[in-house]
Amino acid sequence: MWINLLFSAIFIIGIVYLIRFRLNLKFSAEKAGNALYPTNEKDMNSIVIPSEFKVMQPLTKGTRSYRWVKWGTVGVVTLLTALLAVVYWTDMLHQSIFSIVYLFFILISSIKHRGNFYLLAEGLILNGHYVPWGRVKGYEVEKIIKWHELYGLDDKINQGYKLGVKVKNKWIQPQFVVIRDHDQLDRIFTLLEKHGVEDITSRKNRATSY
Repeated sequence: MWINLLFSAIFIIGIVYLIRFRLNLKFSAEKAGNALYPTNEKDMNSIVIPSEFKVMQPLTKGTRSYRWVKWGTVGVVTLLTALLAVVYWTDMLHQSIFSIVYLFFILISSIKHRGNFYLLAEGLILNGHYVPWGRVKGYEVEKIIKWHELYGLDDKINQGYKLGVKVKNKWIQPQFVVIRDHDQLDRIFTLLEKHGVEDITSRKNRATSY
């Protein structure tokens, strides 16, 4: 009985996560068109998504990645609902709990969108997540030079700048992006600081980064 209850709790958390991600991505896509940065293809080419080692692509409802999240969420929720029904009406969970839990997390993790980074008048978007300025704690920047953890992983990010954003009251922080050009980085700094977002990188680290 307790196994069924535990699986149900995990199931509900997973569904809530998928729905929230889908709604947040939809909201972000609607906001991205009014971004202060990036505003053109040159700006986007200066932003690299480390997990993919690809330059940033626009966040719009017409992209293949967005459509995958939109319809993939519906499909995964349907499959998970069917899986939950099977679990409750059979003894499958007791016989194959690890396989079912593994399948569950595979389905959840399959719904993802390509990374992105936007600065707006009222907040920022980082990897599909909209964050209002009031929740942004600060930013950190490191130059990707020899011995840096990212150096050598891809030629596009060598000598670039790792830019991370810290969000208030959030256990798992959003991921970072890489800015390839120092002039582009200065534009980002200007916009961040204009909205009260401060550099929280230690002076020692910043000195070695530059």
